[in-house]
Amino acid sequence: MSSSPMHRSMQIAEPGGDMSLVQVETREPGPGQVRITVEACGVCHSDALITGGYIPGTTFPVTTGHEIAGRIDAIGGDVTGWSVGDRVAVGWYGGSCGHCDACREGDGVLCPELQVPGVAYAGGFADSVVVPAVALAAIPDELTAAEAAPLACAGVTVYNALRRSSARSGDTVAILGLGGLGHLGVQFASKMGFDTIAMARGPEKASLAHKLGASHYIDSATSSTADALQALGGAKVVLATVTDAAAMSATIDGLGRRGELVIVGVAMEPVNVTPLQLVSRARRVYGHASGIAVDTQNTMRFAVQSGVRAWIEEVALEEAGAAFQKMLSGQARFRMVLTTGN
Repeated sequence: MSSSPMHRSMQIAEPGGDMSLVQVETREPGPGQVRITVEACGVCHSDALITGGYIPGTTFPVTTGHEIAGRIDAIGGDVTGWSVGDRVAVGWYGGSCGHCDACREGDGVLCPELQVPGVAYAGGFADSVVVPAVALAAIPDELTAAEAAPLACAGVTVYNALRRSSARSGDTVAILGLGGLGHLGVQFASKMGFDTIAMARGPEKASLAHKLGASHYIDSATSSTADALQALGGAKVVLATVTDAAAMSATIDGLGRRGELVIVGVAMEPVNVTPLQLVSRARRVYGHASGIAVDTQNTMRFAVQSGVRAWIEEVALEEAGAAFQKMLSGQARFRMVLTTGN
């Protein structure tokens, strides 16, 4: 009798534990599912919520990874529109129920039964992953797997937040933070035709901000972000990509008339705002979740059209633990991407 096929997977045995390279059985896709040969998987800060056991439903040992790019190698029953060999990406949206009000309105990323890779099923820090077909986004030929992977979470999050905001071409848009999300946010904002402001700490980041496409740079370490934004006419939108609630709060008075603070960075501390700040200029403060598969597909298409790319550092799958720690320490070159050699 022949043994079942196996593949490599980076697993964590317990919350907060170290990653270990193990061999696991390669699954066959069931109805409504496809199997993907993983070629690249981005390392996202949200992976720390999964590996730390902070997301309900996470079971250990766990294989995380929700910026997946690869090729379909097997298709289960009741799947149409996809073929073996298709290049696909899967992000934070890894499937949903399909029958709730959110799903029926095309807002499946807010489905109560949202399936996140690494939580609902084994994620992409592996050679192979089985996912619901509804989670698939087609990768354009112009993008490599390593280029596509970060766009499946970081990319779609900022692109979707900007295009669903009230900002229109020519409006002033400020991106708070120049990290994994922020460096993509600046690029997308610039290519979408906004008068783009980048905000971060330190004068040394000014040249980076302009290289990414910002017309203006605000050093939050030496000036009030609110005053600096008002000096530039006030922002129609501030996109907060940092995990610092105080830094988010400091931008609210920099919003112009009917301006919006759109939050995509996750922080546990409260954002401080008074009713007067909101009412006096009819401002809004709200959060934005990433998007469904078609949003990821649109993000990648726009990236191809506009030349937006994540700045990445590629490392081998077996070095996932080191890459993960580098991301957590803030030493990563914007986005770490694991590659499998497949």
